[in-house]
Amino acid sequence: MAEAPTEAEADDAAGGARGSPQSPWSAGSTPRYLPIAEHGLIGDLRSAALVASNGTIDWYCCPRFDAPSVFASILDADRGGSFELAADVAARTKQFYFPDTNVLITRFFADDGVGEIQDFMPVVDDSREADRHRLIRRVVCVRGALPFRARIAPRFEYGTVPHTVHAQDGQALFVSPHLKLALTSTAPIEVTGGDVWSLFKLHEGESAVFTIDRVGGEVAPRFCAVAEAEREFNATVRYWRRWLSQSRYRGRWREMVHRSALTLKLLTYAPTGAIIAAPTTSLPEQIGGERNWDYRYVWIRDAAFCVYAMLRLGFTDEAEAFMGFLSECVCLEASQAPGDSGPLQIMYGIDGRRELPERELPHLEGYRGSAPVRVGNAAVGQLQLDIYGALVDSLYLYDKWGRPLSSAHWDSISGLVDWVCENWDQPDEGVWETRGGRKTFLYSRLMCWVAIERAMRLARHRGLPADLVRWGSARDTIYRRIMARGWSAERRAFVQYEDSDILDASLLMMPLAKFISPTDPKWLATLDALGQDLVSDSLVYRYDPQASPDGLKGEEGTFSICSFWYVEALTRAGRLDEARLAFEKMLTYANHLGLYAEEIGRTGEQHGNFPQAFTHLALISAAFNLDRMLG
Repeated sequence: MAEAPTEAEADDAAGGARGSPQSPWSAGSTPRYLPIAEHGLIGDLRSAALVASNGTIDWYCCPRFDAPSVFASILDADRGGSFELAADVAARTKQFYFPDTNVLITRFFADDGVGEIQDFMPVVDDSREADRHRLIRRVVCVRGALPFRARIAPRFEYGTVPHTVHAQDGQALFVSPHLKLALTSTAPIEVTGGDVWSLFKLHEGESAVFTIDRVGGEVAPRFCAVAEAEREFNATVRYWRRWLSQSRYRGRWREMVHRSALTLKLLTYAPTGAIIAAPTTSLPEQIGGERNWDYRYVWIRDAAFCVYAMLRLGFTDEAEAFMGFLSECVCLEASQAPGDSGPLQIMYGIDGRRELPERELPHLEGYRGSAPVRVGNAAVGQLQLDIYGALVDSLYLYDKWGRPLSSAHWDSISGLVDWVCENWDQPDEGVWETRGGRKTFLYSRLMCWVAIERAMRLARHRGLPADLVRWGSARDTIYRRIMARGWSAERRAFVQYEDSDILDASLLMMPLAKFISPTDPKWLATLDALGQDLVSDSLVYRYDPQASPDGLKGEEGTFSICSFWYVEALTRAGRLDEARLAFEKMLTYANHLGLYAEEIGRTGEQHGNFPQAFTHLALISAAFNLDRMLG
């Protein structure tokens, strides 16, 4: 049996739905958009999906993180597409991860029974099976009896192209111009227009299985029976538990640290070793605002910090894989620096591609009406000098805690450091990727100092060839410049950029990077100033956009990585009671699964892309150091 979409349905799928977009909230009490925090993440180290606490998959890109979406109802409840699966009666829901894994369980509690959905994506090494990107949804009735409903409504390529669906014998094939997805179901299904529906009832001990496979080429549709789903579930649990068993962390906050590690692992792209900043695009930093960005790429800074966090916990394979990404996908030759942006771009595609053109998708209304929805990222062309310090520091730590660097890696590092010695004093866009023009940001100077200082440590430790006299001179010049022009006697604090009086939370990295003693009077005065101006109930704002315009409209929430940096700065300053209280407070802002978006809003809601690697790696570092200091 085959049914093509109606003209209206095809028009809707292509983003041409007639009429103005509806309000982000329905007329009743049920919201069209759940809070960002009401989601969990599953993945197969190639792609990922967000599963809402009501059982709906409302974000999924296939076959890789940065591919066009198949389900994107989190960005447009009407046009984005989704995979709804839930109890077909009034029910309370709760969600948790199967212990020590990335298998997500969503439970439904109703008057007549209790059921659950087990969502996971098998992690496989066989390339042909990996190309399947199998997504399994196993529904189980654990008590009593429950009716369930399902609606599988893909909208291919961000909802811009129509598709057809062919269904027969418990299988449905969704066909779009560039992607084919096969749905198999042990429950009865029927086709209406371009969607597949299912209504079924389970009694205690019974289960039903839905799977979605990418098919085409050598990958053919394959039915997933209940027994196979059981085997896949057990294999996936074993994979994640085996991986997590490598962790060396045994401290006070083991559950949160391990959840952060599991999340960071989900954000790695196995074929290349790339580490993405977040699996989503355009989740807003402010509801109704324009600060909506695509984070499905490899930021050199974020990935380098992630390597540090993984090494801290004992995960050396991820660090080695990222080294492979740098070697094979990113040109580190300083002599090939294009234009004035330096030898490194601030970000790359997960396959190392350099071009990430930014465009808007005007047919999507955005999360709760927060347009524009963007794909690609124009910040790729920015100059951000701090990335050199983040990268060299992570390579230094990899050499220290992982494996010795190769001679080729050292040649690349030497070239990068030579370039930094020549270019550290340029104005740049800075760590926060401002779009208000380049400035002489202090954080950029700080991390240039780190790049040179860590390279000098490496050279001395390993007896490697280096122009230590020249490097040392540049390092010392940067230090004196920061002390002379980065310190405001009036504010009694280090400031955002040279000769200003504006505070910036990125300066919390000064003692963390070992630039200044954590008990130096100038630093302690800066820490107090930051606490007074930028900290609210342990939450830390990056900077004040009114005092330092960043070229964008609207406000933003507190930045979660800065909050964890604040914890670590307090820890290193010996203010352990304050540090522990701030850390414990930050843990209360995590969602029900221990996940964090980029920012926290005024009433504690999570904003921005979700979950964000930056936040989780900072949590690991803060927990590790605070636990060690507490003894």
